[in-house]
Amino acid sequence: MTQTTEETPQLGQFGIWRHAAGLQPDVGKAIEDAGYGAVWIGGSPPADLEVAEKLLDATSSITVATGITNIWTAPAQQIADSFHRLESRHPGRFLLGVGVGHPEQPGLNYSKPYSALVEYLDVLDGAGVPKSRRVLAALGPKVLALSAARSAGAHPYLTTPQHTREARELLGPGPVLAPEHKVVLDTDASRARPIGRDAVENPYLHLRNYVSNLKRLGYTDEQIAGGGSDDLIDALVAHGDTEYVAGRLREHLDAGADHVAIQVLPIADDPVADLRELAGALGI
Repeated sequence: MTQTTEETPQLGQFGIWRHAAGLQPDVGKAIEDAGYGAVWIGGSPPADLEVAEKLLDATSSITVATGITNIWTAPAQQIADSFHRLESRHPGRFLLGVGVGHPEQPGLNYSKPYSALVEYLDVLDGAGVPKSRRVLAALGPKVLALSAARSAGAHPYLTTPQHTREARELLGPGPVLAPEHKVVLDTDASRARPIGRDAVENPYLHLRNYVSNLKRLGYTDEQIAGGGSDDLIDALVAHGDTEYVAGRLREHLDAGADHVAIQVLPIADDPVADLRELAGALGI
């Protein structure tokens, strides 16, 4: 087995989150060239991690992370084998994001997810995947605490700076906190808000884990129903010009995040033009 770099990969303050289908190697290289510190692979990539390998092959320094691999569809031993393959080729540049998905996933025996996640981490431990090289998809207090104890930190999805502040208080000062946040670079709310609502409502406002988290943050059934109220959508999806959006993203850093994984909506004909423009506003 290749000796594994124990240090947690550097993420920088900002990275890009994108579904695996939109992460061709040339896009990964463009994200790196724009100055972002990490590229997050969404959409529960398969356990072979080939999409991560292609991104690593096409880049030279950016951290490649999964956001996230799903414990029900990506067997732990196969993930460990893939991790070591990537580590042997690109030491220290891959961060494994792991999560339990959601109970509404079809065809899965979604039972005792917390216990299943602990058992999954036990297999990774036994296979030599260090806790410093993985993060957990964590929303609620129990899994946030687990992320601090059994990994480098947490990668919450579909959250607000309020959640980031509360998560940092629970995690303490050490663990990595890297929330995802969606943005639409459009100053016209009549165009931008429907784009954000489409991305949030289907499927997240129909999934128990995310709805429960929004309620913990104080949102009501009325605000969540019917595709989400305007104030809910605006909290979850920042829209406006690049300077305004950059300010919204920095709110996570001010609340205690180490890194923000930015999901730019929608993917334009030129998939990296918005990323370059936003990078300038972020000063990276």
